[in-house]
Amino acid sequence: MAARIRKGDTVLVISGASRGRRGEVLRVLPKTNRAVVQGVNVVKKHTKPTGMGRPGGIVEVEASLHLSNLKLVDPKTDKPTRVGFRIEGGRKVRVAKATGNVIEA
Repeated sequence: MAARIRKGDTVLVISGASRGRRGEVLRVLPKTNRAVVQGVNVVKKHTKPTGMGRPGGIVEVEASLHLSNLKLVDPKTDKPTRVGFRIEGGRKVRVAKATGNVIEA
């Protein structure tokens, strides 16, 4: 299945505690339909010391968000849009529904 949101895309959070915030997708978790977005949904994680290199403490990390709570930002217009697909030159490409622009990966 083709991914509507991919690593490196800029997305807008459309619902939840982080609503209205933008960020770059760091990781997509396709099995659980979730994505990790930079600077969004930051939680505090308690870690134990692991050997010499890592001291224990409270670390802030980005938690994953469900893909239904994210909307892709069109790189050309800088506005949020839904994503569609079209075949161009024998390749399946992502298309911004609002403008019809092809979204380059």
